[in-house]
Amino acid sequence: MTKPRVLISDKMDPNAAKIFAERGCDVDVITDKTPEELAAMIGDYDGLAIRSSTKVTKAILDAATNLKVIGRAGIGVDNVDIPAASAKGVVVMNTPFGNSITTAEHAIALMFALARQLPEANAQTQAGLWPKNGFMGVEVTGKTLGLIGAGNIGSIVASRALGLKMKVVAFDPFLTAERAVEMGVEKADLDTLLAKADFITLHTPLTDQTRNILSKENLAKTKKGVRIINCARGGLIDEAALKEALDSGHVAGAALDVFATEPAKESPLFGTPNFICTPHLGASTNEAQVNVALQVAEQMADYLVSGGVTNALNMPSLSAEEAPKLKPYMNLAQKLGSLVGQLAHDDLDNMAIEVEGAAAELNIKPITAAVLSGFMRRFSDAVNMVNAPYLAKERGFDIREVRHDKPGAYHTLVRVTVNTSQGPRSVAGTLFANSEARLVEIFGISLEAELEGNMLYIVNEDAPGFIGRVGTTLGEAGLNIGTFHLGRRSAGGEAVLLLSMDSEIEEPVLWQLCKLPGVKTVKALKF
Repeated sequence: MTKPRVLISDKMDPNAAKIFAERGCDVDVITDKTPEELAAMIGDYDGLAIRSSTKVTKAILDAATNLKVIGRAGIGVDNVDIPAASAKGVVVMNTPFGNSITTAEHAIALMFALARQLPEANAQTQAGLWPKNGFMGVEVTGKTLGLIGAGNIGSIVASRALGLKMKVVAFDPFLTAERAVEMGVEKADLDTLLAKADFITLHTPLTDQTRNILSKENLAKTKKGVRIINCARGGLIDEAALKEALDSGHVAGAALDVFATEPAKESPLFGTPNFICTPHLGASTNEAQVNVALQVAEQMADYLVSGGVTNALNMPSLSAEEAPKLKPYMNLAQKLGSLVGQLAHDDLDNMAIEVEGAAAELNIKPITAAVLSGFMRRFSDAVNMVNAPYLAKERGFDIREVRHDKPGAYHTLVRVTVNTSQGPRSVAGTLFANSEARLVEIFGISLEAELEGNMLYIVNEDAPGFIGRVGTTLGEAGLNIGTFHLGRRSAGGEAVLLLSMDSEIEEPVLWQLCKLPGVKTVKALKF
């Protein structure tokens, strides 16, 4: 079996390459390449490990003919075109926890630097001025810290601030009342936070919703004398408006580790009194660099070797321990989705995926992704579990997931239902011996079959001699039947015939079958 190949294109801890090798991957460390050079070589690799220097654009992805996973050693993925990666079927992972403490500590350090004007005091002292009376700081004890973003890093900052006897007010649309109590913070809307906070620190990703969250308008809502820290992402603060607020004295100080444009060779803020900046050092500690490099190598190797998915931004997570258990279910789900996709005549826009029995105890997200990967192949051959949900969403496809705790007729069952112009239509399957996928129901008719290779699907009126006529037609065309599966609603009613064939069925044969008495539908299937 060929080993997966991984390219490390940015400088990172050398132990990352060792982990890839130990986990069964061939790894090359080739850094400082131009976009053109990277595009020329990326087609040879299954995985790409990066930090912030490599820009994974659509052009790079178009050249990445074998790429399966991109791993970002760090949190921010602004340098990866995630929609293009998703459309291409490439998993994008990051390492959100490896540098959390380091970034949180940097925010606290900048808060202290602002409170006591440390950089300017240091500069003047070393200049021989000894400005003992020139700097009057403020205590942080008893002050209110406004936390914009209460996720992993934000919660660590809150913990440190509470240890400093500060009050913490948090704004985060995803922060629940229970979690706020657990963190020991006051949950508030943004306007309340802006009005209350003596210090404001940002710990939120850059999205369309958060871009310029501290706009000129919102900066005007802050308490006079507020001090602002940003160690999250550039673009969260309107930098020109912040300079105006610093010049007017409304904002007493600001400390930025990130800028809207990086590297920040110039900025309206440079040289502004009471402004401190660092060159994106939030994750720059020895411990953090080692942590994120090792973590991204472990995650990528798990995915490439065993199918485990951790910290993916465009695919449901699936641990290396879960992967073997879920693999047969994902195989079953993919085939059920493919069956629905091949048989559907309507322009479908919704689907229900139901699990019961043993399947209801599993992580349903990978099962859903597998169903969609089979179904969406009616639109494209280049569909997999990564880009199928993306393509479905792009088409406005509505997905509903349902778990049934009560066991049914089978020890485990996956059912896929779509709404058609004729009403709901569903197919269902189970696993034999916990590994072998079997179809057990098709459009309300019980029928047991393996979905493999070339198959022939026929709907007909149940009548004597019909099976013989089908066999004769196929025989005269030189086609051999592998297995034969039959189900019906009732004697003399609608029946379904599902045959596995040893070879593909040509269009003229399908037309001959359509002409047989009692035939309603004929379809060649491929799995």
